[in-house]
Amino acid sequence: MTVQKGDIFKLTFAVTYEVYNGFVTTFNDRNPLHCNEVFAVERGFQGKVMHGNILNGFLSYFVGEGLPDKNVIIHSQSIQFKRPVYLEDVLSFEAVVHDVYESVRVVEFSFVFRNSLLLVVAK
Repeated sequence: MTVQKGDIFKLTFAVTYEVYNGFVTTFNDRNPLHCNEVFAVERGFQGKVMHGNILNGFLSYFVGEGLPDKNVIIHSQSIQFKRPVYLEDVLSFEAVVHDVYESVRVVEFSFVFRNSLLLVVAK
């Protein structure tokens, strides 16, 4: 296996209009919190809140493209959304290898997404 316990991977992801629109178009999730600026602001947010599953897409990219080994699959994942993410946010992503189980070729990561203020938005 090409990763070791303690390895750290860092990426940057931008929540562009193309990413947002691609998600809405593909999954047809037009919940007003995600698609209606006025609705979201009336509920105390700065603007439309991006779909949390956009971050799952970034995780998929990390596993499929960000790791040095391409012979990988996701067995399970868990994500906790801590703060809203907005259109045009640029997120820093960091994944740490916690364990490597050579016998079954499994790698266990923890990860965190931070916004430009370095506040945790998901982990």
